[in-house]
Formats: sequence, C-alpha cells, structure tokens
Amino acid sequence: MTNNDKRLSLNSANGKARIASIAVATPPYTVNQAQAGAFLVKHYSDKLSPKSLAILRKIFAHPSVSRRHLAVDDLACLVNEHPDNRIARYTHWSVNLASQAIVNALTLIGLTMEDVSGLVVNTCTGYICPGISTYLIEKLGMSDKVRAHDLVGSGCGGAVPNLQICEDMLKGSGEGVIVSVSVEICSATFQMEDDLSLIVSNAIFADGAAASVLWRYPEGLTLIDSASRYEPRHRDNIRYVYRNGQLHNQLSVSLPEIASKAVAQVVTDLLKPKGLRIEDIKHWAFHPGGEKIINAIRNEIGLSETHLHATRDVLARYGNMSSPTVFFVLQEIIDRGGIQPGDLCVMVAFGAGLCAHACLLKA
Repeated sequence: MTNNDKRLSLNSANGKARIASIAVATPPYTVNQAQAGAFLVKHYSDKLSPKSLAILRKIFAHPSVSRRHLAVDDLACLVNEHPDNRIARYTHWSVNLASQAIVNALTLIGLTMEDVSGLVVNTCTGYICPGISTYLIEKLGMSDKVRAHDLVGSGCGGAVPNLQICEDMLKGSGEGVIVSVSVEICSATFQMEDDLSLIVSNAIFADGAAASVLWRYPEGLTLIDSASRYEPRHRDNIRYVYRNGQLHNQLSVSLPEIASKAVAQVVTDLLKPKGLRIEDIKHWAFHPGGEKIINAIRNEIGLSETHLHATRDVLARYGNMSSPTVFFVLQEIIDRGGIQPGDLCVMVAFGAGLCAHACLLKA
C-alpha cells in the first residue's frame, strides 16, 4: 500500500481509534547502578547520615535496576547545576528525544509529517512556555495548522490521559493522524539531601520519550476503552514539592500499598462493565514504578510473574522514566511477538495525584 493509498483510507475510515505504531527514544549516556551510587557517595556523603548512607548502598545494590539512560554528557554536570542551565538541558533533550520518537513512529507505518493533524505532548519534569509542542512543530516541519496540546502535571501516569485526548481528537478529525508523545527528563529534577524520597528517586528514575501514532485505519491496537481514578487524599504520598524554587520528588513508604489498591480499582472499573475478568487479559503493560510497587500490584490483582516479565525487564534496563515508561513496556511486549490477533492487553499507569489510569487494547 502506498502512502497515498493509506491517506485515502484514513480519510474514509470510520472505525475506532487504533495505535498504529510506537517508537521510543533514550539519550546515549548510560550509567549502571554501581557508577551512580559511587557518584552520589563521592559528592553527597557529607550530607547523609550513616543510616541514609547504608540505605543508599543497599538500594543501589538491588538487582531490580541495572542501568539507566540520562540526558547528560557527564554526571558531574548535576552537581550544583544552575537552574537556567537545567531548564536549557531539559528543553534541549525533551525536544530532541520527542523528535526522534515521532519520526520513528511515523516512519514505521510509512507516514510523514504531512499526515499529522494533531499533536499531544505530556511531561511533568520541566515547564517551559511556549510548550514542547511548539518546538516540535518547528523542528519537524509540521503544518502550522496542526492542533497541538501540552499537558503538564500528570506525573508518571500521564501517558494514558494523553491517549484519551488523542482518541477524542481523532473522532473530530476527518483527515490525518494524531501523534501522542510522552517525554520526561527526570534528571532535570535531580536533588540530593538526607531524604529517603530523594535517595530512592536517584536510584530508579531516568530519562526517555515515547511516541505513538493514532489513526482509524483498520491496523494496529484498537483502543477499546479506558478508565481513570483520582485520589487527591493521597497527594502527599507521591508528588513533586517546591523547595527553594526547585522541584523535589516526594515518595511515601506507603506508596506500594496505596498505589496497588488504586491500580486494582481502576482495572476493575475498566473490565467489570464489559464483563471481563483478570484471566481474560493476556497481556499487561504496567508502569514500572519500582520493585516493591510491582510486587504489590501483582499480589493485589492476582497476576502471575509471567504477566510481569516485560514490566520488570524495562525497569531493569531503563529504570523508571516516568510517563513514557509504560509505552516502553508495551513496545517490549510487541517486540517479543507476544500480542496475537484477538488478544486483549491492558496498559496501566499511575503517579502524582494520586492518579491511576488503565486502557484496554485489542490486537
């Protein structure tokens, strides 16, 4: 099928929204856990109590994360990084990683920027005005008539609300495709103090981007339905807080229990109205929030370890990249050839708020 044929089909299609393609991108700099732990001990041990130092060494020795990609040329740039340099680094890498992911996602299905009629970008690790979307429109040569939206503040769960908006945009768009982009430069919120939240954050978070293309052509993963839950009473258990004008991650030790219950509830909200049970879902793509959270979700929902292979593998090879990470997991499941025609897959993301989102897909 030529691109022109595909465009004609797109224009006449009336079916449900489908994820036609997915592409991910990471910065080239990688660090393993031993290197990252040694960096923190070298530069911040004087700020840490003996107890915190012991906790740091234990966390960085845990095998659940092996290496991560960071948007730096050298870890040393993180020490006393000036806020102006930090937002410049955030802007440079968020635009470049998002661009790579978009180009690759379109190329996979033989489309170009001319086919894009809508763009939705979500991020929570930096704020710029105008938003990232305008930089992408300029850099990639998208139409100046493209419908673009920038979403901020959704935390690690942001990819699914992004898809929900893209789906709505597609219903009102007779032509073209909608591009969904999640991009996070978690290293742009790097802080280090004698604080367990920061020690854990610096052991698991990383940088990356994911793009997906939505269309109504009858190929790809069909978006059957989605569900969301917001539990603001748990806001202080997972959020960014400002100290001295800079973002600091705040994570509660209760998070595995709280998040797993919210995830179980949103999965029930998604499946029960359709008469589906947990055992009807063949594939599960979870946001890998960390080893303890993955285990808590497994136990709360009643899943087998087989359902969690892709989630654990992404956590080990990439760490937690916040909102794009759930797409890395879905891509991992697809790359393994695990999704066959007719299979059902549930994407689950959760994060600041506390929010939890689930999306039912069918191959």
